[in-house]
Amino acid sequence: MSESRPESDTIPQGIALSPFNEDFRNDPYPILKQVQSATRVLHDKPLKRYLYTYHDDVRDILRDKDMWTDPRKGNPGTFMQMLFQLREDEEPSMLLMDEPGHRRLRSLVSASFTPSAVERWRERAREVVTRVLDDINSNEFDLITRFAAPVPTIIIAELLGIDTAMHDTFKSWSDDAVKVAFNPFASEDSKALGQAAGEKLDQFFDEEIDRRQQNPGSDIISDMLRAEEDGDRLSRDEMIRQCNLLLIAGNVTTTDLIGNGTRALLEHPDQLQKLRDDPSLIGQAIEEMLRYDSPVMNAGRIANRDIDIGGCPVHKGESLTVSLSIANRDPLIYPNPDSFDIEREDGHHQSFGGGRHLCLGAHLARVEAQEAILGLLDRYPNLRASEKGHVHHAIPAFRGMSEYWVTT
Repeated sequence: MSESRPESDTIPQGIALSPFNEDFRNDPYPILKQVQSATRVLHDKPLKRYLYTYHDDVRDILRDKDMWTDPRKGNPGTFMQMLFQLREDEEPSMLLMDEPGHRRLRSLVSASFTPSAVERWRERAREVVTRVLDDINSNEFDLITRFAAPVPTIIIAELLGIDTAMHDTFKSWSDDAVKVAFNPFASEDSKALGQAAGEKLDQFFDEEIDRRQQNPGSDIISDMLRAEEDGDRLSRDEMIRQCNLLLIAGNVTTTDLIGNGTRALLEHPDQLQKLRDDPSLIGQAIEEMLRYDSPVMNAGRIANRDIDIGGCPVHKGESLTVSLSIANRDPLIYPNPDSFDIEREDGHHQSFGGGRHLCLGAHLARVEAQEAILGLLDRYPNLRASEKGHVHHAIPAFRGMSEYWVTT
């Protein structure tokens, strides 16, 4: 393992490590491998952060229960503070919340996302996949817009109990919001568009909460209204933030998982045939898709104390970025890390984060992706990539496609 040392001008930094660099957007792994090979910890001076690429360093940071995620605790001008510009009086979502607030909120909403609770939705997810496939009436189509995007949008909308007539509008608002939610380079026009979408979503969820109070059902909003622990309940603002988080964080990531996973299979016909021959491999296949081409590329923390990880001293309040993508391909951990193998013996990965911020919707994402890919392959036994190709989107911290053309 190479030790941390001063970076030279040849190591990519700043915007070169973002999807606004075309080479990085199309294939980030050679660039991240260059960083990983050159230094254990990269002091990314343009973005005022420390970047970690080794599996064990990433794991240790994610599992450190004392690290901060609230951007207001970052030193002025550092990456996390600039990325999430919260007012001092503005409460963050659970994604950016520290203890004890994070523990309290997670305990109040977690019942809807346990594996047993999510499994009850599997049949519904299968029905959604069938409905979306039934609407495809062409032998050549864009997998993202016609399949990978609608499936999780509709499933999440149904989990929230939202009228099916609102699904397209719902999707449009969430797309506009996510484009700026994790983007430190967003233009003023994009920020205004994202803010307007966020306000519409807030108003929409506020009205949905009113409806559930009058007529509760078996959906997540109703579950949140019923949730109580030791006399504590969720406030209306907390419920609205949780709905937004589920929609924005869960929607784009599952779309990207379905798209990236399908592409990995079509580009590795031997692995595709294994799955066709034995659909029971779907669980392992999804884990390998998550490791091989993670929909979430990075996670962030703020040092709550002066620390030394990987031989690099970092001061309290500095931003730490962990690269989930390249940590999942660390050659010290994974044999043949750049190969795609749905029967890999050690299929663990860090694509859902870790520690107290381990993704609450991880099992839901797995169920959605399993049902989507099995349904797609069953419907189209001769599915293959089209000559029209694919286009990767430019959403920082996320890895996925805005277009992926396939033919049946």
